[in-house]
Amino acid sequence: MNWNDYIETNKQRFMDELFDWLRIPSVSADSRFKKDVKNAAEYLAAKFKAAGADNIAIEETAGNPIVYAEKIINPSLPTILVYGHYDVQPSDPDNLWTTPAFEPEIRDGKIFARGSCDDKGQVYMHVKAFETMMQTNTLPCNVKFMIEGEEEVGSANLGIYCKQNKEKLKADIVLISDTAMISLDTPSIDTGLRGLSYVQVEVTGPDHDLHSGVYGGAVANPINVLCSMIASLHDENRHITIPGFYDKVLELSNEERIALNKAPFSLDEYKKELGIDEVMGETSYTTLERTGIRPTLDVNGIWGGYTGEGSKTVLPSKAYAKISMRLVPNQRSGEITELFTKHFLSIAPKSVKVKVEAHHGGEPVVTPTDSRAYKAAAKALKETFGKEPIPTRGGGSIPIVALFEEVLGLKSILMGFGLDSDDIHSPDEHYGVENFYKGIQTIPYFYKYFSEK
Repeated sequence: MNWNDYIETNKQRFMDELFDWLRIPSVSADSRFKKDVKNAAEYLAAKFKAAGADNIAIEETAGNPIVYAEKIINPSLPTILVYGHYDVQPSDPDNLWTTPAFEPEIRDGKIFARGSCDDKGQVYMHVKAFETMMQTNTLPCNVKFMIEGEEEVGSANLGIYCKQNKEKLKADIVLISDTAMISLDTPSIDTGLRGLSYVQVEVTGPDHDLHSGVYGGAVANPINVLCSMIASLHDENRHITIPGFYDKVLELSNEERIALNKAPFSLDEYKKELGIDEVMGETSYTTLERTGIRPTLDVNGIWGGYTGEGSKTVLPSKAYAKISMRLVPNQRSGEITELFTKHFLSIAPKSVKVKVEAHHGGEPVVTPTDSRAYKAAAKALKETFGKEPIPTRGGGSIPIVALFEEVLGLKSILMGFGLDSDDIHSPDEHYGVENFYKGIQTIPYFYKYFSEK
């Protein structure tokens, strides 16, 4: 039996197993789900065992466990290290989901559930592709799996794990499916990812909440002040105003910008899909450039004062915001966090106190398009999609990719099967059924072509 016959025979079982995994709310950002995170790791370990992997272990860390598995068929053959994550984003606001986040459902050819695309659905493609190769006796090289449970909160313990297990993790390439392609009609491979600096800010005015009628207009309102401070972080051209922020930004040549913008893209369809009348971003750059090669600063959450039902005329003591900055090649997350902190403190009026807390960060990466791994991925995608994939730059961040290169000396290949329209991190996250099966069909071809001399 060949790959495609095995996959076709087992399609429904593959989907049923994925649904069982998606039902486990492995939210890493909320300690209330600690047991569920562990259950998700145990489920994955059991499926690796059933698929035929060896040396399966749930490796404990200071945070959530890492699931490790391997199949070494011949030490002299190439070795692929597959990385992914089984933790997911929180589901809130739950009232905006059409169906509950952890009760997966297929609608319009898409799997709706938290983690369906990011990253459980894409990780499970690798488990089933591995099973397919094992059951058809076609695994052409060695494979190691390292699937973590803290990607959505910064992968704080994965770097430590990698440093402690460098020998165990020896490989020739890291294969990652945690990114998107342009479309099912236009396959693509990400050749770069932006870095990340993530902070939380706190603005304090009076030492307790006050009556807004008695004190309003005489005492600083931390929410008002915070909003003014945040608004000042961009100028009229949507240029970030933090001194030194752009000093190390690697500017692309005109030729490189032209090549990037050749990717199929309809601005009208983009706006329609998002339900917006107009886009907004840094002047003189296209939407593709703004989301791929330019740094950004965005408020991810803001709160303070009374937010319950009805009204309460309060002048709050504190206001908070979570702010993320996406970084491009040559920017370093630690330096940007320091620049932000210095600037944000400097623009605070004396009527308030400000605190900046660094959460986590990661470095931007660029991967070569002339490597053996890229060529293997391109051939694999052409095999199943019938088209040469287009190299693209991803707007998101996978902080651990830079660390793999630094600690393990390994380049990564970003062969993702999601779509930008999959609403990851949002209500109604979904993943195409066809994307899921295409991934399972394509991954064995990557193994095949990467293993060829």
